[in-house]
Amino acid sequence: MSSESICFETATDLAGKIRSRELSCETVMQRHLEQIEEVNTTVNAIVTLLPEQAMESARCADRALTSGQSVGPLHGLPIAHKDLALTKGVRTTFGSLVYKDFMPDRDALFVERIRDAGAIMIGKTNTPEFGAGSQTFNKVFGATCNPYDLSKTCGGSSGGAAAALASGMLPLADGSDLGGSLRNPASFCNIVGFRPSPGRVPSWPNDIGWMTLPVEGPMARTVEDVALLLSVMAGPDNRSPISLDEPGGRFRQPLDRDFEGVRIAWSSDFGGVLPVDSKVTAAIDAQRATFTTLGCRIDETLPEFSGADDAFRVWRAWLYGHLCGGLLEQHRDVMNENVVWNTEQGLTLTGAALADAESKRTALYHRLREFMEVYEFLILPVSQVPPFDVNQAYVKEIEGVKMDTYLDWMRSCYFITVTGHPAISVPCGFTDDGLPVGVQIVGRYHDDFGVLQLARAFEQATQFWKQKPSLTAQTRRAI
Repeated sequence: MSSESICFETATDLAGKIRSRELSCETVMQRHLEQIEEVNTTVNAIVTLLPEQAMESARCADRALTSGQSVGPLHGLPIAHKDLALTKGVRTTFGSLVYKDFMPDRDALFVERIRDAGAIMIGKTNTPEFGAGSQTFNKVFGATCNPYDLSKTCGGSSGGAAAALASGMLPLADGSDLGGSLRNPASFCNIVGFRPSPGRVPSWPNDIGWMTLPVEGPMARTVEDVALLLSVMAGPDNRSPISLDEPGGRFRQPLDRDFEGVRIAWSSDFGGVLPVDSKVTAAIDAQRATFTTLGCRIDETLPEFSGADDAFRVWRAWLYGHLCGGLLEQHRDVMNENVVWNTEQGLTLTGAALADAESKRTALYHRLREFMEVYEFLILPVSQVPPFDVNQAYVKEIEGVKMDTYLDWMRSCYFITVTGHPAISVPCGFTDDGLPVGVQIVGRYHDDFGVLQLARAFEQATQFWKQKPSLTAQTRRAI
């Protein structure tokens, strides 16, 4: 097999060919390292690379197969972890000059699980400082470009992961999602990003274990590959007080399902509550017939999201106040101005403000719960805009509506975050100028499997995931 065919093979197929000995782990690793060498200088997605360590691990993985050892479902597959994830003995910067030389002494729980399933860490993927914002740039490594147009952003905050997947540098990647950080870069890079239910992927170490807004989750080029990675990341662990009991292995079951008669709520423009770029709505509306062909009954309707904005902003500020408040006195001058702003907001919060936010969030949860007793799925835009200039920190205006802060343009994702419902971004097409657009599928509370089933059915019907970026041609034009 050629380098390109290996690097754009699905993770599921690669894993099968490794187990059957059709491909060696060493060959798979070598091809991905060659792809990284060819395109990463341009894209800047993988920011810490471990080539020698990865190749030695691949050779060990081959020896394990030769000796007949039992192997895990990800055996021999290259993976890179988001630079917010703790990786023992491997530099973890959080995208911040404050931690540019930080070497953790432990792995995050999901990193352990992925390693134990046989995947081989190849490095770390880029992220904005402390994961703040849906545009991936920082003062340590710079910006990550969109493989479909190098002048555009890949999104964020799991932008390095999304760009690496889209450009064939990785078959699988992990990310995290607070305000859309798994979903937004997936939409911008024509890959799949799944925000699972809080507790589906238990978080450890974590000193705010009851917090349900941030989650960790899988990214890949196909829904089946996302489910494969989730099957390893998910599963109970009593170190996380919100950990769900269902074993992760369920997500390796077939995703096939008949959707005849399934009721879906549809809003390509968020019901006019939020401004959405016309290029995004056009791409999503063009695929409405696909869901109808699958058998779904579609109604143009939307639950009421009042209180979502206040609830998210208050709890996000509280989170940044907790995580970064102690850094301001000594490191303010090297920290991103939006991180400083959000942190200062968190440090001034009162108990009454937190109580009000939680009350609004609870009311929203019940409104959505009742709404989804009628509708099994909710279809929405992932992002309110297509990918924008990589040199622009955040979106300043959408359809004539001014965005006052770096958070405003992310509401189409974070309105769902505060409800606690699972949501996925799956490729939905391209704008007239060739930029990817994702569609957001939201499922019932804790119905992560159902979301994956509908996402896969849509993916199989449309096949947008097969459209790869033309990186070589772009690089030549840039030169």
